Amino acid sequence: MPKYFLKTQNTALILIGYQNDYFSSDGVLRSVVEENSKITHIIENTITLLSQLAASNMPVVAMPIVFSENYDELDSEPVGILKTIKEMGAFRKNSHGSNTIDELKQFGERIHYLHGKHGLNAFIGTDLQAFLVAANIKNIVLAGAVTSICIDSTARSAFERGFKVYILSDVTSARSNIEQQFYCEHIFPLYTEVLPYQQFLDRLEISSE
Repeated sequence: MPKYFLKTQNTALILIGYQNDYFSSDGVLRSVVEENSKITHIIENTITLLSQLAASNMPVVAMPIVFSENYDELDSEPVGILKTIKEMGAFRKNSHGSNTIDELKQFGERIHYLHGKHGLNAFIGTDLQAFLVAANIKNIVLAGAVTSICIDSTARSAFERGFKVYILSDVTSARSNIEQQFYCEHIFPLYTEVLPYQQFLDRLEISSE
């Protein structure tokens, strides 16, 4: 096996859910991921990962979920997490809760933002597929929240679209520690490769060209 088998020029890091309503101290959905975030150290690990990739040519794409004031993008009676989002008034356009967390702002234009995500799967309603194809991306690396919902939905879709998918076990957060462990050990390995971010970096040939 070669020392490196992932190249930054055909690999993209996809960031999902790095918004105040999940991760700021006053986020209305902070309780959803707070327990597991303390275990995975998702924010600290994300910053370290992005710092290591800052000078590389790897595309880094953030996929925020944002709704209009009246949640017109949703069905009249949404279910599950989307129902909770509407009931809690989360991720409203131009609100503090929908904004990117402060910790990511230091990376500025190094992070490319794609909008239009109104559901679980980051490919639906966005230009993610077109962006990845135009950039000749073969490998997708997923980080963010929530592990069992948006990460899982996006990962499955990416796999079915022909991408090789990697999920970072310590740069994702679930609703509980048990859920995180279950998905990383029993669900994701069925169609992705799961690994901690440092192991991912160790297997990456980093290029700035």
